[in-house]
Amino acid sequence: MTTTDVVELILKDHRTMEDLLRNMRSSEADRAKALDEFADLLIAHALAEEAEVYPALKRYKKIDEEEVEHGEEEHEEGNEALLALMEVEEVGSDEWDEKLEELSEKISHHTDEEERTILNDARANVSDERRAELGAAFTRERDKQLASGCGSLDNVRKIVKH
Repeated sequence: MTTTDVVELILKDHRTMEDLLRNMRSSEADRAKALDEFADLLIAHALAEEAEVYPALKRYKKIDEEEVEHGEEEHEEGNEALLALMEVEEVGSDEWDEKLEELSEKISHHTDEEERTILNDARANVSDERRAELGAAFTRERDKQLASGCGSLDNVRKIVKH
């Protein structure tokens, strides 16, 4: 059964991002394609969290507002690291590997922290019904962003410059 629980949806995206990062490291995978998919997912996921999930969670007293704001800051850091990797000319070069490692570290730090703080708090303090509503809103915004090609180099540059 497909879940609409916002926590489960976010976790699912996190696991997909980890898979795509692994593919970007593998000489047997289509690394450029994995990067394109990763860029779309990372940007759509973060924008949907910031538009639909984070503002709602800030209203819960038992969810630390500072953690939510910290999550937004980490999205910016992840976007900057993504842009640095996207601007590398040669896939698989030493520079590619270096920028990929930086991106990977930023993403795994953020997903780990978000899962331990924000998502665990949401699971404990937000009703199933409300999590399902947030999940539907998250999915709508995420899908809208994905359909717009949000992970294109030009768009990532625009996002990072803001």
